[in-house]
Amino acid sequence: MLRLELQDISKQYPSVRANDRVSLRVKPGEIHAVLGENGAGKSTLMKMIYGAVRPDEGTIRWNGEVVQVRNPHEARTLGISMVFQHFSLFDTLTVAENVWLGLGKGPSLKQITQRINEVAGTYGLDIDPWRPVHTLSVGERQRVEIVRALMTNPKLLILDEPTSVLTPQAVEKLFVVLRKLANEGCSILYISHKLDEIRALCHQCTVLRGGKVTGEVNPAQETNASLSRLMIGAEPPALRHRVSAPGATVLQVKGLTLPKQNPFGMALDNVWLQVNEGEIVGIAGVSGNGQQELMAALSGEDPRAEPETVRLHGKAIGHHTPRERRAAGLHFVPEERLGRGAVPSLSLSQNTLLTRTHAVSPRGWIDTGAVVKLTNQLIQGFNVKAGGAAAPAKSLSGGNLQKFIMGREIDARPKLLIVSQPTWGVDVGAAAQIRASLLALRDGGCAVLVVSEELDELFEVSDRLLVMAKGRVSPSIATRDATRGRIGEWMSGLWNGATTPEEPSGKVPHAAT
Repeated sequence: MLRLELQDISKQYPSVRANDRVSLRVKPGEIHAVLGENGAGKSTLMKMIYGAVRPDEGTIRWNGEVVQVRNPHEARTLGISMVFQHFSLFDTLTVAENVWLGLGKGPSLKQITQRINEVAGTYGLDIDPWRPVHTLSVGERQRVEIVRALMTNPKLLILDEPTSVLTPQAVEKLFVVLRKLANEGCSILYISHKLDEIRALCHQCTVLRGGKVTGEVNPAQETNASLSRLMIGAEPPALRHRVSAPGATVLQVKGLTLPKQNPFGMALDNVWLQVNEGEIVGIAGVSGNGQQELMAALSGEDPRAEPETVRLHGKAIGHHTPRERRAAGLHFVPEERLGRGAVPSLSLSQNTLLTRTHAVSPRGWIDTGAVVKLTNQLIQGFNVKAGGAAAPAKSLSGGNLQKFIMGREIDARPKLLIVSQPTWGVDVGAAAQIRASLLALRDGGCAVLVVSEELDELFEVSDRLLVMAKGRVSPSIATRDATRGRIGEWMSGLWNGATTPEEPSGKVPHAAT
């Protein structure tokens, strides 16, 4: 008997047909991938299974019986749990309180806290139950969502981009968990754009394109190229990464030290780094090791840095506001799309104005025609699937919103672009486009600083690599001289005495000896 069967499921929104007669079958104990480009209808389909969205047409069968899943509570009663790509956590509550609310009546908060520690320990997902959610990085919030889902002992677990912000080591641990769950009879629906993961983990794969099923395959018998062709109709273009010729120093961080802002944050400890014209510097590291704090200090969200510790084109900017830094050519893409990169309820045009203020006169008048024109150019230029410039940000899929935000900042032609998790949740074609755009910026003389938890991405685009661990930053190493093994060791803070340190003068060696 099948655990889940979808037959001819359709969903129409005003501007797009998200799902068009989609059929899907999942057996007990099967890890089943749902693959597709951004906007292909994957998340909408999963939300209908979970009861968060109602289908317009079609039938859902659960253990052979027709069911109507009217809301997530009914889904959880059946034994269906879901980890969303966009998190559903209350920032002002602790991890334990969020889990407690999500699980409904029953155990006490103390019992929930104990259970969190047990589940997190069993599955290798490091979580402090007493930390407020607003102090967590994106990767740490992802762990909370996964642990909360696992605590319901699901019969069907839906995971929407579960590894998008996890380190390679954490991904391997998660795979152990998922295989164990499958062996115990739990079915898993797994959405990911990472083709290697799907081929290594999943037993079956359904591919969507434009809301329709384009193939049902055994991923272990496919190649990345064949899966890409099913997903986007072609293989993503290969990146052209020529050797860089760095120019003058653009960003200089000299001995940046900041105490943590809250008991659960990470202090920055004597951070030295440098980014020059015409180069991409990548920062690797396990989530929660100070990346958020460093980004806040560089973007101007945290103005506590001593002025001389952060310099842009030789000018001290430690106390400058984000607006003043943008005026000087520094643009920033945060890791959190909704809430920081974009305001969910505002239109794409209004979100364009968040950082592209040239259409606003000194007296505050907005040239709405120019803003709409620019927004449409971004939508077209970065292949964003959206219902036009008036579409609210929250109506876009995660990957399409990421493309829009990246496009907004790249199109500004910054002198320094700082990006956190540039391709989080985007499909292989969009990831290739974003990475190619970063390389094009670099080739045009822009200085680029990329923070990512995807080592493959950093090795693909970076000219030099740094590692962040426990609020400290390693010496730089030329990407051509780096290995994944070495970077993995450095992610534990094990670089002392192994490489050339950053020089107090601000000069940064391009290769570690």
